[in-house]
Amino acid sequence: MIGSAMKSLFKSSASELKKKFSKTSEDDEFATPLGLRMGAAVDIDDLQTVSDSRDESSDTSGAILSARVEEAGHIVAARTLVTDDKEIISATVRTWIDASDIDVVISTGGTGLTGRDVTPEALMPLFEKQIEGFAVVWHMVSYQSVGLSTLQSRACAGVSNGTFIFCLPGSNGACRDGWDKVIRWQLDSRHAPCNMVELMPRLKER
Repeated sequence: MIGSAMKSLFKSSASELKKKFSKTSEDDEFATPLGLRMGAAVDIDDLQTVSDSRDESSDTSGAILSARVEEAGHIVAARTLVTDDKEIISATVRTWIDASDIDVVISTGGTGLTGRDVTPEALMPLFEKQIEGFAVVWHMVSYQSVGLSTLQSRACAGVSNGTFIFCLPGSNGACRDGWDKVIRWQLDSRHAPCNMVELMPRLKER
């Protein structure tokens, strides 16, 4: 894909974390609906960059997201580069969502309109549920930064096998906006009135 893509993987499931950390009392300033503490709400495992033209040293968007993920108290366990190939992108993410200890995947790049932009085509078929509101909010945020140029982005998100998948554009600004103004807050178990962390134990309900 043009630019780069990063897949951020969350290691421990919310239910495991709930057991792992002691429950908070009602007067604990860090108390959350799941009884998790800030900095331990979610562990992020793996990062993957998808690009025909970048290597890890020039993967600035991946580096930006990696730093922000860690600053939010999560753990980045790995980053990987793959080419702009729909089958490779899909197979890589499929492996991650099949892993029982992965909660979230974040990709950057390949959401544009050119022939090489294939992230939505690679990942949307994996979605069991599409998070339509993510695209709406993303474009609202993006419009404030780049105006009508946001029309060129096909940012999307969904849920597959109990795993959240977020697909961001590959520019540095898009990664900052996507994490700082949208994803970060929904992956914070303290965010009110609700957040996606508290949904994690129920994503595979039948």
